[in-house]
Amino acid sequence: MIYNERRHPKDLGTEDVLRFLSMLAVDERVAASTQNQASAALRFLYDRVLSSPLGPLDDAIPAKRPRRLPVVLSKQEVRALLSQLDGECGLAARLMYGSGLRLLECMTLRVKDIDLDRREITVRGGKGDKDRRTPLAESCRGLLMAHLKQRETEFRQDLRLGIRVTGLAEALQRKYPNADREWRWQYVMAAARTFVDEAGVRRRHHYHETAVQRSVKSAADDAGITKRVTCHSFRHSFATHLLEGGSDIRTVQELLGHTDLRTTMIYTHVLNKGGLGVRSPADDL
Repeated sequence: MIYNERRHPKDLGTEDVLRFLSMLAVDERVAASTQNQASAALRFLYDRVLSSPLGPLDDAIPAKRPRRLPVVLSKQEVRALLSQLDGECGLAARLMYGSGLRLLECMTLRVKDIDLDRREITVRGGKGDKDRRTPLAESCRGLLMAHLKQRETEFRQDLRLGIRVTGLAEALQRKYPNADREWRWQYVMAAARTFVDEAGVRRRHHYHETAVQRSVKSAADDAGITKRVTCHSFRHSFATHLLEGGSDIRTVQELLGHTDLRTTMIYTHVLNKGGLGVRSPADDL
């Protein structure tokens, strides 16, 4: 490590790593995510490569997390953006906006999590390993039905070829040995390619999230949207538009899966009523 006078990591310990992480926060003023990434990389190095696990790193001076307002799209911008997306990326974007899903929550949806009759989506193991229910937009229902019909055809073909799904816990596999070959456990958004795992079984993973991220960025450029649009902007817009439509903030909190109401309260600062929800005096001139 250069910071420790080029001493080899195996000659350093927990205290040296703590000083390095604190230096990143105090001297380099890196973002909290950068400090966390450095911490995770060092833990991996010591745990897996050097076989010398580190002790607790909680005493490192944490990097400051700046308070940022979320990027929220207007309904016109959402409409323009969605018009530029089709196929699986288009369906994913509509589900993220229509149901307030995070990108990975959308990608890992399984067939059993979709209730077309009740117009409801169940998110399993969301952030904080929490389950929640969220509405399925009527505008997505027809597209989703057509997509699932196509996916079932692909699944039948996979079944004949011995291709199984990924991502099932070992305990679940022991309890239900054939779960990875059942329709209910298949991903709604499935990858086009398959792979062979360590046990020699050919499997199909979910659609990769980076493909959706690239498509959304390209669609925002094509739609002429100058805001910094990401997949998470759909979730921000879902929450803000619900509040603008008169939904109770507690309901929005539950739909988003927020533990703390203060997390949901940030959307009250970006409602379509000016910077702090007040009328500008310039409008009275």
